Amino acid sequence: MRKTTAAGLEATIWEYFDACNEGDADKISRCFEGDAVHYFPAGAPQGTFVGARAIAEGWVSAVRNLGSIWTIDRILVDAGRLEAVIEWTHFKPRQGVHLRGDEWYLFSDRGLIKEIRAYYGCPPSKAETRTHELGDFDYKGRGYPLVPPQVKR
Repeated sequence: MRKTTAAGLEATIWEYFDACNEGDADKISRCFEGDAVHYFPAGAPQGTFVGARAIAEGWVSAVRNLGSIWTIDRILVDAGRLEAVIEWTHFKPRQGVHLRGDEWYLFSDRGLIKEIRAYYGCPPSKAETRTHELGDFDYKGRGYPLVPPQVKR
């Protein structure tokens, strides 16, 4: 069991990023619940990663194929809610590009990551895309608005 204090949750995120940069699938997997989910913007080429091992293998593949290196640029933790949000940069040296974005983390009561929702600081790649949201994420089931609310103007 990991610490669920703010410092403990932050340490788990740093451990996860260090493991990603090392390209170590076992270390990455140990940061997650077995059935964890990592959501990405709809249309992202890798799709949703489902399961600790799939998350680990996805990032090991990025290191191997793209030379990926990640930084955590900002981090906020709410230990009472078992949540955190970070701002990150993903460098892809072999492509000569980098991405910036945010991720929302949900932790289990054991202090392991059970969900990551990644948001990129860029528009979707398809011009015909009318929605800018995560692929496979249950917005309706989680209580997010699906239509604009009535406002008095």
